[in-house]
Order: sequence, then structure tokens, then C-alpha cells
Amino acid sequence: MPNDKIYIHEFIDIRGQHRPQYMHHMTANWVPVAIEERNQLCFGVWGTVGSTGRWPEVVNLWELDGWEGLAANFDHELSHASLQDPSLAAWWAKAAEFRRGGVDRILVPAAWTRSIDELVADGVRGATYAHELVTLPPGGSTSYLDALRDIGQAAIERLGLTLVGAFEVAMISDSECITIWAIPDWPTWIAYEQAQRGPELTAWRHALADLGATWERSLLIDAPLAPLRIGRQPAASDRLPLDQL
Repeated sequence: MPNDKIYIHEFIDIRGQHRPQYMHHMTANWVPVAIEERNQLCFGVWGTVGSTGRWPEVVNLWELDGWEGLAANFDHELSHASLQDPSLAAWWAKAAEFRRGGVDRILVPAAWTRSIDELVADGVRGATYAHELVTLPPGGSTSYLDALRDIGQAAIERLGLTLVGAFEVAMISDSECITIWAIPDWPTWIAYEQAQRGPELTAWRHALADLGATWERSLLIDAPLAPLRIGRQPAASDRLPLDQL
């Protein structure tokens, strides 16, 4: 069944040593509210491996029911003078202790990429994850996703990785995509990096070159209560009181 969801992708800058508290606050303390009030699912919450990217950083990915679900989410959040849901004032105040800010993107999935419920049902999980931010000439994002489907996915999955998601960034000149891969163990990651110039990925490298694609790859680690780690959405029973964070 084609994936008709819409996603919010977030790079979050963390204050000092507060990444564990922030990840718990986002999963256990926010996800149950998001599901109940906004029908918004947690696709993933990850910590960036600092040696491979920006630090300290968290990456969040949220799944909504299409453009209508995204608009309803915005309406719920922004229909107040404060541009903030008043019922979440205490939650926002606590979150501000853990984060400085961040950068968000709206993502449209490739029709053939799986939803979070499908990934959980299929038992997809990684010891680490490869997060790739791909930059293309304007108008190139659809061609990149087509090439990934036809050439790249099979070649990379033969190396032991599993595609978690392939997305086109909206509200930009069709020039960015994001792919996320589950890696089962560290030796598989080593093999993937060593294969970047090897024969296993020759056809994929040539396809990327023909597309004029450039990319940045970083590694991510699941938050303790991330859905792909625990096999479900975080629940109210997972919460810690705000004064214990």
C-alpha cells in the first residue's frame, strides 16, 4: 500500500549534557499527548554519533496523516496568541532546559517506503542508523528516489543494511532528499563504508554522479524509548515526572 503520510524531520541542538533527558522528554512525555491530541506518531528519536556529525544533537522524525494531518497539527499548535498550545506550557518550559533550537524540514515519503507501523511490524531495528542528507540540482529529487528504488536500495541492502525511509524534502526546489538505513551491527557499518569505493556500489555511484548528487552521512543511535527499539509507540506508563528529569 503506498505511503501517503507526511513527516516532520528535526535536527535539535542540545544544551550541555541534557541529551538523555531531552530524549526521554520527547518520547515518554510528548508522544502519548501527540497521539491523543494530534494523531501524530513518533517515527524515530535518535542521538547523533558526534564523530560523524554535529554534537550534541538529537534527530526527531514524526509521522502524520498526510497534508491534512500536518495542517491540523499546525492549527492545533498555532491557534493561540502565544503561537503555542497552552496545555503544553509546562512541557515546553522543561524542554527549553534541554535544547537550544534546531532546524526542521517537511518530508514527503517515496510511495514505496514503509510507515512506522509497518517497520515495527516487520521487526526492523538497527544497532546504529545511517542518516543521509542528499543535495541535488533543482528538480532532481524525484529522479534520485527513482534511482534509489531501481539501483541503490538493492545494492546497499546486499551489504546488510535495511532501508528505513526515503523522503523528498518539501517546500524547497526539489533539491533535497533524506534516506535512513538500519545497520544491524558495527562490522556491517565498516563493510558499508569500505564499499563506498568498491565494486559492490559501482552502479549506484555512477547513478549518483549522473544525478549531480552530493550527500552528508552521519550515524544515529536510537533513544531508549524509540519505536524501532521497543517495538511500539512510547506510552504514558513510560513517563517520568517533570521534576525527575
